[in-house]
Amino acid sequence: MSRYRVAVRTLCDFTAREGDLDHRFTPAPSAQEGIEGHGLVASRRGKDYLAELPLSGEYQGLRVAGRADGFDPSANRLEEVKTYRGNLDRMAANQRALHWAQVKVYGALLCAERGLERVTLALVYLEITSGQETLLTQEASATELQAFFTDQCQRFLAWAEQESAHRQRRDEWLATLTFPYPDFRPGQRPLAEDVYKAASTGRCLMAQAPTGIGKTLGTLFPMLTAMPRQQLDRVAFLTMKTPGRRVALDALARLVTSSSSPPISSSLSSPALTSPLRVLELVARQKACEYPGTACQGDACPLAAGFYDRLPAARQAAVARRWLDRAGLREVALAHSVCPYYLGQELARWADVVVGDVNHWFDSHALLHGLAQANDWRVGLLIDEAHNLVERARGMYSAELSQQRLSRLRRRSPPALAKPLARVGRQWQTLTKAVTTNAAASQRYHLLDALPNKLVAAMQTLAGAITDYLVEHPDAASVELQELLFDTLAFCRLAERFGDHSLCDLASDGRGDAVLGLRNVIPADFLAARFKAASSAVLFSATLTPFHYYRDLLGLPENSVWREVASPFAARQLEVRIRADISTRYHHREASVAPIVEVLADQYQRQPGHYLAFFSSFAYLEQVMAQFQHVHPSVPVFAQTRGMQEAERDAFLARFTPGGKGIGFAVLGGAFAEGVDLPGKRLIGAFIATLGLPPFNDFNEALKARMNTRFGQGDDYTYRIPGMIKVVQAAGRVIRSPEDEGVVILMDDRFAQTKVRALLPRWWGLGNHSSS
Repeated sequence: MSRYRVAVRTLCDFTAREGDLDHRFTPAPSAQEGIEGHGLVASRRGKDYLAELPLSGEYQGLRVAGRADGFDPSANRLEEVKTYRGNLDRMAANQRALHWAQVKVYGALLCAERGLERVTLALVYLEITSGQETLLTQEASATELQAFFTDQCQRFLAWAEQESAHRQRRDEWLATLTFPYPDFRPGQRPLAEDVYKAASTGRCLMAQAPTGIGKTLGTLFPMLTAMPRQQLDRVAFLTMKTPGRRVALDALARLVTSSSSPPISSSLSSPALTSPLRVLELVARQKACEYPGTACQGDACPLAAGFYDRLPAARQAAVARRWLDRAGLREVALAHSVCPYYLGQELARWADVVVGDVNHWFDSHALLHGLAQANDWRVGLLIDEAHNLVERARGMYSAELSQQRLSRLRRRSPPALAKPLARVGRQWQTLTKAVTTNAAASQRYHLLDALPNKLVAAMQTLAGAITDYLVEHPDAASVELQELLFDTLAFCRLAERFGDHSLCDLASDGRGDAVLGLRNVIPADFLAARFKAASSAVLFSATLTPFHYYRDLLGLPENSVWREVASPFAARQLEVRIRADISTRYHHREASVAPIVEVLADQYQRQPGHYLAFFSSFAYLEQVMAQFQHVHPSVPVFAQTRGMQEAERDAFLARFTPGGKGIGFAVLGGAFAEGVDLPGKRLIGAFIATLGLPPFNDFNEALKARMNTRFGQGDDYTYRIPGMIKVVQAAGRVIRSPEDEGVVILMDDRFAQTKVRALLPRWWGLGNHSSS
């Protein structure tokens, strides 16, 4: 019986890469072009040619298997076919080394299976555009190939045995995992039980749980406990923002240190040294880069030079360290002179818990999803602040093209791109003329009834032309040209899948600055397969009501479960007042300013302290604040501003000191409306002068029509539910623990409507709400 199994490509990818990291842009054939290229090579061979030849063999319990691209028995030649574009001399050395390793392993398997003493090994490089083949061959004896095969297997087997032992130690440790505190917080135990049931039954759970009960720990603990019992290979904790990663890592550190025996080694201060659990934080490339502005290639970046030669030692050191947050991963990477970002990409294959952004699973080119599919992993997903996933996913599957960028590039384009750029320009003009002919002069936004297929075809031609040009002129791969190519390819790929899940629109100011957009509005059609690929998924947030909204828009499985965790907070902690005599509708804004100022001043005088006041826009915020300062100059005020930088946001929050006084003016749905923790007396109340409804415009009306057609919930799915999610999130800044007390004042007559009040948290005690 084989103890371990590995594909030939995976084996060689692990053992045979060498040389520099090289991520310079090199246009490559698509997957379909690669398949067609392999078929073309096979069609040129004789009738006895064996294409896609299955081969396998074993070494000391390690079974290696794969399909060789082709074998010609008459010539005794084994072929590995690779497709490419442009000049073969520009292929990276590490790629060539990998290709030779693959054909050598196949050669060893072939000789052993057929009793051959020698074989000719061939790398067949097919230039996909011209169809020209370049044949590189070398003779090899069965003895030489077997020695090579043995060496690769020994190196991989040592790692496989290490990983098997790690898996056993990890599962044994997880079986004894204990909660890091003497007892659960109120509401935390029911949440943990529901998460454990979801992991055990392989179902999707949506858990609405109030802020302050410890959702992060209440989801991580049961998922990790279920990990050995359900044979999960990985747990992915996915966040919407960077602070969410920090919270998850802190919770993991508590679990690790409280459930472990004394540290294995005291030489390094790392939480994971007390347990076998490997924890990895995935960080964006621009944040992990040690040499910003430097190309990811050996002749430009010192951490890319010789990357694959130093990778094995760095990888071994990293798995030994086990706790690989951003700082820990960087320390290991720099100690071995390798790139922290790409070391992190490698370690994603070997970590038990990965903490990172939601795009690592849900984006069209998601790293973790790709690894799970390639390695047949069983993955448990934990998705924090899941109410944001609808908008995040819409962004992942939307694209736009700028006429201005195309025009700018056209003016200084190389001659080879002049014709395809001119064709695109003509199609832009034709489209904008057709769209604006019957439109009002002031109309800037236009919803298209269908894709502009002629423009899309012209863009596809342009993408091909840019690709061919960069193949022949790699040094001309400017950032601007590459960005145009990537944007064009993304747009064309989404155009191929265009359907009722997306809208196509054109925004134009009439001066050659039109933007053509493909706007995904129903992410479910893209995300359903991602949820299906997970062994189980838990989506949690303080605002996941109503369930059907998220089920419909995210494409959750049919057997998904929704749970609302009882709040540990009591209605007496939060005084909720509704000012039904105020309207914040756009045409009532001017009249609303004075009564809003009066509400703010009255509450502040009644109970001085720190408050947040939320408005629907910066213009509305500035209008109210100016009037408030004029009437009440003695009350400290400060405001969120447009384009606030991180340091400015930190300074804004730093003003909320315990016992301090003042009113912070902010925009609903902005940086201070969620994910902000101001417990105790740092914040004692919030004013919300808006329902948070998206603006009434052509796009949202088109979205409403699409939601109505698909789900029969046009107004709710477009306006009311998204708006109230923002309101509840903003109000949630006030009560952060069972000891907190505060006030929330909702200013708009629509808050008194039954359909609106139904979307407010039940623990607020709606029957006790007062209106004045």
